[in-house]
Amino acid sequence: MNVLNVGLPLGSSVLSFVFAAMVLDQWWQRRHAFQLVWGIGLLFYGISAGTEFLGSAIGWSEPLYRVWYLIGAFFVAAYLGLGTIYLLSRSRFGYFAGATVFIGGLLSLLFSHSTRYPGAATAGTVTFAIATIGAIAIIAATATRRPLAAHIAMGVLVVGSVAVAGMVLTATLTSPGWAVDPSTHVPVGSAFPSYVRVLTGPFNIAGALCLVFGAIYSAYVYMPKKRAVPARLGIVAVVVNFIVSLPRAAAALFAGKLNSRVPATILIAIGAFIPGVTSGLDRFGVTWSFFLGEFIGLLFIFVGFLVSEDVFHNVRIGTTLWSRSPSTPLEREAG
Repeated sequence: MNVLNVGLPLGSSVLSFVFAAMVLDQWWQRRHAFQLVWGIGLLFYGISAGTEFLGSAIGWSEPLYRVWYLIGAFFVAAYLGLGTIYLLSRSRFGYFAGATVFIGGLLSLLFSHSTRYPGAATAGTVTFAIATIGAIAIIAATATRRPLAAHIAMGVLVVGSVAVAGMVLTATLTSPGWAVDPSTHVPVGSAFPSYVRVLTGPFNIAGALCLVFGAIYSAYVYMPKKRAVPARLGIVAVVVNFIVSLPRAAAALFAGKLNSRVPATILIAIGAFIPGVTSGLDRFGVTWSFFLGEFIGLLFIFVGFLVSEDVFHNVRIGTTLWSRSPSTPLEREAG
């Protein structure tokens, strides 16, 4: 038994459940949709990490492996990303969200026609078609009635979640019913047939991109800006202006004048990026960093949320543990 293979997933699972309890308690107080969806995403994070802990501690089984893949590969990033779409539903972020769904579907299509995933062409093509329809619907709603875009994204995700759940839970697995890297003993998805593995694109890729770039956009809203590119260029303007504004933000930080949401959301972006990279590496056989990235990424996000005034002006688990004065909500600023 590898101590890190047990300890890191256990730490991720416990922290996820504590974090989820805090976010859901905030939702109970304030009833913002993004907090509810984030809370659900964090519960999924805790369950996924919990299966990794159990698999490493007592051994993998087919049911445990199926739950791990369903929740970890399809649900965690997708629902956390959806929470960000709800947070920024009054902004033009829906255009970006729709584009990420399309990109995820396109990658599924490309993967399904590669030699790495034989026999998955039909599944990849259908996934691409559905993702394209969903992306168009999200973008159209953003153009005409912005708050509706998040609800459409939720509808697409829920329907997709039900569909992939049926496929993951009924797919025929290679013997012995699960797969781990023989060197690191970290679970990998190779026991599932190719037609299941290519479905993950619109879920985890779109979700991770929304979470990372949503956090960057949130930092951009509150940081002192240098506008090198006109705002009409959309995501290009945000990325370029964010980068060129970093020196001003650093100066404001050292002067004690930087809005606390800026470092908070940058921490969240870093935290979302790390497991996105390590889980991607896991797919391609680089598994040693998987559990570590999962824990460190969650820790960054947790610290970022604690720093963020727009999410936690009261830290509670049933009772108030810490509080500060509320400020203008991010969803209002972004709108």
